[in-house]
Amino acid sequence: MSRIRGTWNTRGMWAGGAALAAVLTLSACSLLGAGETGSEVPVKGGAGASMGASASPTPSYTAPSDWDEPERWAALPRGQRTDERGSQVGYPHTAEGAVAMMAAANTMTVEGGKSSVDEQLRIYHSYISADDQSAGAAEAVERQATDTDKMLARQMGVRAGQPLPSGAYVRSHIVGYKIIKKSGDEVSAWLLGRVVQKNGENEKESGSFTRVLGGAQWQGGDWKLTTTATERAQRDAQIEGKPPMAAPGDIMFNRAEWTAIREAS
Repeated sequence: MSRIRGTWNTRGMWAGGAALAAVLTLSACSLLGAGETGSEVPVKGGAGASMGASASPTPSYTAPSDWDEPERWAALPRGQRTDERGSQVGYPHTAEGAVAMMAAANTMTVEGGKSSVDEQLRIYHSYISADDQSAGAAEAVERQATDTDKMLARQMGVRAGQPLPSGAYVRSHIVGYKIIKKSGDEVSAWLLGRVVQKNGENEKESGSFTRVLGGAQWQGGDWKLTTTATERAQRDAQIEGKPPMAAPGDIMFNRAEWTAIREAS
């Protein structure tokens, strides 16, 4: 069984969390350990389907020799429509609908002419609560994403502002989740994500897992990421602790009570 070692640790690349982190910073709040990354290991059975903040290194994760199928599976619902920015919105008023929105807010692709700025601003406008949006927060998101684009350009051997090379990409998506608390109009959860990067057609793909914290509230007929829900999620997470990062198929995935995500229904 091949093993991919995770070496990619890009600050500000964690989709919805990067946007929400900017909002929280302007609100004099902080994401307390909301986003972390570790080495990637193979995912047995193709379990697949990212809210996080700045990534911080964690100890390398080694794939175990024995693999167990995930005990918990979920086929998260899709959004009912696509907004003007190309994001799925209109999720069901259920806990699974909230998690599906948070997963969508952490799913992004940077390739060709599509930049991190494009993706981060799309996620910001589509999934951050209108009450938490501001001109200053949007500018902070754009600055952060611009720095990421410059870094990716250097890594991939092109000038900043140019399309990425053929076959190059950065992709993130959520492979598992663990609900912390849920009520009719608010849900908090840990999200287990996978981020991969390929620097060109003939380059090897590298990647890592991420563990990120999300808080969502039902507002205006849809789920939105909010500072209020995220702050409560932070407090609850400090009490309950962080579930260990583990690939779907690893026995630790089951012991941590992660739920693996099937293709959305």
